[in-house]
Amino acid sequence: IAEGGYTGLVKAIATEPEEVVDTIENSGLRGRGGAGFPTGRKWRIARAVETDGKIVICNGDEGDPGAYMDRTILESNPHQLLEGLAICAYGVGADQAIIYVRAEYPLAVETMKQAIKSAEDLSLLGSAILGTSFNLEVSVFQGSGAFVCGEETALIQSVEGKRGMPQYRPPYPVEKGLWGRSTIVNNVKTLSSVPSIITKGAEWFRAIGTESS
Repeated sequence: IAEGGYTGLVKAIATEPEEVVDTIENSGLRGRGGAGFPTGRKWRIARAVETDGKIVICNGDEGDPGAYMDRTILESNPHQLLEGLAICAYGVGADQAIIYVRAEYPLAVETMKQAIKSAEDLSLLGSAILGTSFNLEVSVFQGSGAFVCGEETALIQSVEGKRGMPQYRPPYPVEKGLWGRSTIVNNVKTLSSVPSIITKGAEWFRAIGTESS
């Protein structure tokens, strides 16, 4: 907070959820887990689903050999991820979030749990966030280390206690995902990019990278 953390969340919940989705869509942010799907488009699809009990899942499985970009954020700056997760939930209308982390990352698991508790104590997560009607329950789920669970439908199967196997689509998770609810799955790095975009604006982020990404 002293370094400007959660400024994006404060700004986001002071606006309409639709405006948050617009900003992410206009920024050109794409999924950083590998597929590169436009993040704002995914959020807009999820927001359009008319159902209660939407869920946001942060995909921190990172089963790629030698890949540590997600682990670095989880262990060293967990609040950046939590802020992005909360902004996403607010934008799409979710009230539950799950951070899926590999059990082989015990420090990341413990760090995230402590960060969630700290954020709840400061009313940045949980019930009536920052005195508003926005509620978000966040939990950590430890994956069993299967590489295939990095794929979103297999990850959902894993959380449900089933064998982590990819499922045929449609329906897509945003329509019918975890426990049959509308579920949006984003990568750690994707969600961690969100706070700065909300704070500094879509045009700031659009100036980075290529014309389409």
